Amino acid sequence: MPTFKDIALLRVNYLRGPSIWTYREVLEVWLDLGELEEYPSNKIPGFPERLKTWLPGLVEHHCGVGERGGFLMRLDEGTWPGHILEHIIIELLNLAGMPTAFGQTRSTSQYGVYRMVFRAKDEQVARVALREGHRLIMAAINDQSFDVALAVSAIREVIEERYLGPSTAAIVDAAFERRIPAFRLNDGNLVQLGYGSAQKRIWTTETANTSAIAEGIANDKDMTKTLIQICGVPVPEWQVAESPAEAWEAAQDIGVPVVVKPSDASRNRGVFVNLRTQAEVEAAWTAAEPHGYEVMVERMVPGNEHRLLVVGGKVVAAARSESLKVTGDGQSSVAQLIDKQVNSDPRRKPQIAAKDSSAVKPVPDDLSTTFRLQPVDVRQADILHELKAQELTPESVPASGKLVLIQRSSTLVVDCTDDVHPETAEAAALAAKVVGLDIAGVDVMAQDIAMPLAAQGGAIIEVNAGPGLLMHLKPAVGSPQPVGQAIVEHLFPVPAVQDGVDAAGRIPIIGISGRHGTTGIARLVAWLLHLSGKHTGVACRQGIFLDKRCVDRRQSDHWEAGNRLLMNQQIEVAVIENSPRSILAEGLSYDRCHIGVVSDMAGHEELVDFDIQEKDQMTRVLRTQVDVVLSSGVAILNADDAQVADLARLSDGGVVFYATDAEAFARWKAQQAQQARDKTEQGKDDGEDAAALDSAAGSRWVLVRGDAIELWSESGSECIEGWQALSQHACTLGLQPTQLLASTAIAWAMGTAPELIGAGIRTFDPRLPGVQPVNRVVE
Repeated sequence: MPTFKDIALLRVNYLRGPSIWTYREVLEVWLDLGELEEYPSNKIPGFPERLKTWLPGLVEHHCGVGERGGFLMRLDEGTWPGHILEHIIIELLNLAGMPTAFGQTRSTSQYGVYRMVFRAKDEQVARVALREGHRLIMAAINDQSFDVALAVSAIREVIEERYLGPSTAAIVDAAFERRIPAFRLNDGNLVQLGYGSAQKRIWTTETANTSAIAEGIANDKDMTKTLIQICGVPVPEWQVAESPAEAWEAAQDIGVPVVVKPSDASRNRGVFVNLRTQAEVEAAWTAAEPHGYEVMVERMVPGNEHRLLVVGGKVVAAARSESLKVTGDGQSSVAQLIDKQVNSDPRRKPQIAAKDSSAVKPVPDDLSTTFRLQPVDVRQADILHELKAQELTPESVPASGKLVLIQRSSTLVVDCTDDVHPETAEAAALAAKVVGLDIAGVDVMAQDIAMPLAAQGGAIIEVNAGPGLLMHLKPAVGSPQPVGQAIVEHLFPVPAVQDGVDAAGRIPIIGISGRHGTTGIARLVAWLLHLSGKHTGVACRQGIFLDKRCVDRRQSDHWEAGNRLLMNQQIEVAVIENSPRSILAEGLSYDRCHIGVVSDMAGHEELVDFDIQEKDQMTRVLRTQVDVVLSSGVAILNADDAQVADLARLSDGGVVFYATDAEAFARWKAQQAQQARDKTEQGKDDGEDAAALDSAAGSRWVLVRGDAIELWSESGSECIEGWQALSQHACTLGLQPTQLLASTAIAWAMGTAPELIGAGIRTFDPRLPGVQPVNRVVE
């Protein structure tokens, strides 16, 4: 069998938003198969068998066949390496713990050259997956050895570095369920939910509503206890000790057993519990002192530690950290009992954890796996301390039936949300409110969380900012709680429904695509909306504008500029110009828009490097702008161009046509009437046909009649008088009549009064110091 040259990766391009392929992020790869174009899979001896052996999970890929094993059928019948590479990469991502399903491979006009895409949330992960998939397919083709586990490990390592932690991911996933857009603002867990002035920011479980003062109070356990005790929240007695001697004096005043801990430490650093003797207390103070600026001595509260998650003034989840105990059998040592009764749990076995990729890292796409337990090491200081308090050592042999306490708090987390007593929930919510936290982890010591704290000597021991969610998402015992959803509902409390669509976190976005006139449309629309009192941002070929101020004079009809605009918290309406090239190279900077405008289908000659050879192919490019229109939104289309007007059938929302040729409107009216007659005569009741007719029936028009701009709808018409004067004024600014009509259509769709539209056109002047006139950049 010949040795084949590597498949050449001609171009690798990450599309960050909706594109000609899909609504989500994808990596697009241009492949040159070379001589492999003549060798589909069934012509390479042993190739299908090697793939099936290395990647048995390929049997789950339905492919175009639409059933389990579909891809393997294609593999056996004969399919080309580009398509195979797509499925290899998807399977490697699945094995690495990032479930992926979307992928496509399409031929180009060049012999042996294909465009392949696959879904990936992160560019670096996608590039590593491509690298490993490319190595694997060439090894399989040339009958060479390949370490699949090593390849998966390489991808998993990047996932661990790049992906959101489980708490942040849970919130982002919940936002996605509400169709609230989300994107990262750094390489960590700082995330923006929503666009412009409607956005909220989160940093793990701290939100834009979490004040620095509240976080500072929560970090000071002494101050926290003082404040919440004043408000009647039960807390254990405590004193601040400035020396080991003072710590022992405080312990005597409070009564042993006590807890010694830093007043500002976290994650149990420097915390020592169940201390009874002077030597233990003084030693604990010495060990705790380096971890904080003060050391506290606190009454030891009996029971288990509970974490209550408070969101927006309500307890939304509760988890209990079970104390670990073993039962003596009269023959085994404590160490042996721990191995038999505790570490025998398979979730505590390191080798199991190592094989379970989803258990050893946060993976935002799948939080269903069980929270992994840590193996118990009898050499740990806290375990030795607990045994010493019971006059035992790891070598002691407890009597048959005797319970031995191993750890007071452990990684064995039990969900107890439904068990929390209402009074306890009220106390936890009050503690969070007094501290000032909108999201808080309230630590409660109680023997029975279903009983009031006062009745059992329980207490609230800490109030924490930025609590982790993993224990609530993946408890070892009990049901996961929808804590991410609770936080999203707190940030966006009432679904802002517009025509049946949840608009939470969204501002009106006006996307304008085409080759000619789009810059002038963007600038004029922004002026009209500014006059109506909305803070408007524009990203277009002339730069980025905030209201009337130009803040960046570089060409900005691309993804990065649009993204910058949507990050701005002052923007109430965003107007974003998208060139055909930017759609092909980067995708759109937003997931959906309120208004999508297509001005023309020109410019295919400039896109040969994207394999756009003729004007008809521009439909696939520019339909992207219409595909993302919300069902409550509007597609605005140039009816002077039949190819543009045909995009109306793709709009999920309404349609507004604009035209300088009144005959286009007449032809449209006649066409609608004929379609209605045909439907009646044929008695059709096809859902798709009905939807198309309903959409057409709801269409509106902006056109020139005499010396007026007519705004036509089925419910009636309005006019903006003085068309000749308006068009002459626009001409002096370098604007064409179609740009006036398109801008009018957009402003009308945004609810701007016709009188204000006319006045806005008359007063529009896009000229700014140092900025080129519109007519020099429109084309």
